Amino acid sequence: MASFDSRSGGSSSSMAKIRSEVLSPFRSVRMFFYLAFMASAGLGSLIALTQLLPALGNPARAAGVPETLKGLGIDVAAVAVFAFLYSRDRKASDAQVARLTREENLSRLKLRVGDGGRVVPLSELRGSARLVIVAGPAEFVAESFRRSRPFLRDLMERGVLVLPFPTDGNAPALEFGEDGDGGEAEAEDEEVVRKSRRLWQLSPVYTSEWAKWLAEQKKMANVTPDSPV
Repeated sequence: MASFDSRSGGSSSSMAKIRSEVLSPFRSVRMFFYLAFMASAGLGSLIALTQLLPALGNPARAAGVPETLKGLGIDVAAVAVFAFLYSRDRKASDAQVARLTREENLSRLKLRVGDGGRVVPLSELRGSARLVIVAGPAEFVAESFRRSRPFLRDLMERGVLVLPFPTDGNAPALEFGEDGDGGEAEAEDEEVVRKSRRLWQLSPVYTSEWAKWLAEQKKMANVTPDSPV
């Protein structure tokens, strides 16, 4: 299988970080101040310790121990609080960047529109269609196709397009001209056939990249690799 440019992963990550900054413009500022406050409190703790240790061994300076302990406690608590706040923002930032990176990687995946149609990146459908990916064995894809028949009109009105992705390497039997209930050779209404073909007109290109993206999605969702989705 052909693959994308090796630089696309880094480009996706960089774009995701930029989008993350746009979506949460003050997070980086907060994290900077958290680090600054942690450094200040840490320095205060170090100074308090240098004062406390000699005082503990010198009875003449014992009167200042409670005040030193109080200051040390405040500094340690400040370090803990700001460390927690920094860690929370860092985790939120990493999760957001990971999600945006997956979205960027998905938008770069290529698909074919119609039989022998042009190959386009998925990003070209952004804003004009809602993509539904049906991934699993060919029989699962075919069953999903049959079950979509009663909802063709609603799906089309909502701008839904389906991308069938058989994971077992077999071609699903998408019989546009046959009845989906009993499998009998019976001509359907021309409009239904047309809508079925339009709804299921997409096919993946560079299937190894699609499989990799789906595997990552399943892993994050705690779905077993062989489960159809």
